[in-house]
Amino acid sequence: MALSPGRVILHRHFARETLVWAPLARVVADDELGTRLWMTTGSPLVREVTVDGRGPRDMTFAEWVETPKKIIQDVYRGPDILKFNPRGAAYSVWWLFDPAGRFRAWYVNLEEPSVTWDDGDVAGVDLTDQDLDIWVWPDRRWDWKDEDEFTERLAFPEHYWVDDAEAVWEQGRRIVPAIEAGAWPFDGTWTDFRPPAGWSVPPPVVEGWDRPRERR
Repeated sequence: MALSPGRVILHRHFARETLVWAPLARVVADDELGTRLWMTTGSPLVREVTVDGRGPRDMTFAEWVETPKKIIQDVYRGPDILKFNPRGAAYSVWWLFDPAGRFRAWYVNLEEPSVTWDDGDVAGVDLTDQDLDIWVWPDRRWDWKDEDEFTERLAFPEHYWVDDAEAVWEQGRRIVPAIEAGAWPFDGTWTDFRPPAGWSVPPPVVEGWDRPRERR
């Protein structure tokens, strides 16, 4: 099953079986390399918040897991991103662009291998973000990101969706040699990517976001 270029899909993030974040993205390519998605500033999304509208980074994890929540409609306010999910990999690589379309950094998102689904009228990519990440600058300097958040959440195994912290760290460490060597995909590939002119911001999320999570 391959997703057609230009198709709008749901990029759904889960905490185990609970949907927590689902922006709309457009398919750039879905082939033997993996799935490439384009997410632009202003794209509609649904996300989990507390009943008073706060997100998980507005409080401690201890408070977050005990606070009632709801799903709201919102929009993505971050930079334009080209996301690449290699086939079967426990990470994705993101290319971040500024408003003028200039490449600014890579971002390695450590995550469970993603699963693609297609229900005909609506399709998506489902995954679990494992929180620990790596910033990579154009000169191949790099830094771990969210180590404190990762450590904080590991203290709540009954609530946290990461079961093997060392496996997440090890996956990140395996990527570092390619970063430092400037090897693919950190060799300049796709740093000049621009979406087709007709790719406007998708319309609001209206259906499919709440289907059960797709598993392998």
